Amino acid sequence: MKIQGKMFIWLGVFILAIAIVYGVWSKEPAGTTALFLAFGLAVMIGYYLAFTARRVDAGAQDNENAEVSDDAGELGFFSPHSWQPLALGVGGALAFMGVIFGWWLLYFSMPVILVGLFGWVFEYYHGESRTQ
Repeated sequence: MKIQGKMFIWLGVFILAIAIVYGVWSKEPAGTTALFLAFGLAVMIGYYLAFTARRVDAGAQDNENAEVSDDAGELGFFSPHSWQPLALGVGGALAFMGVIFGWWLLYFSMPVILVGLFGWVFEYYHGESRTQ
């Protein structure tokens, strides 16, 4: 993870240089602001990855002589199935249609979004997938 942190920090430095040059030459505030925000985002991600890399074991990507097979094994826990993203997608689509057709549609989309969100957060605390 050390290399990813360094990559994002160097990307942030590059974006900062581009933002300064773009801001001076173009005098256009929207693009300059977007580039400065992209700089902040890249630095935040790079700092998080560098900060986290100090607390975890070195991965195969940190070893220059590593083989592809050195990174094999379990990568973490991934949910095998979940219907909650579908509910969030339907609720989000309804909410965005509310922007087009009328704000009253948000009254119907918010319960769908909340049910999907709470279901997704708490799906491993009830039912047959209960882990605790």
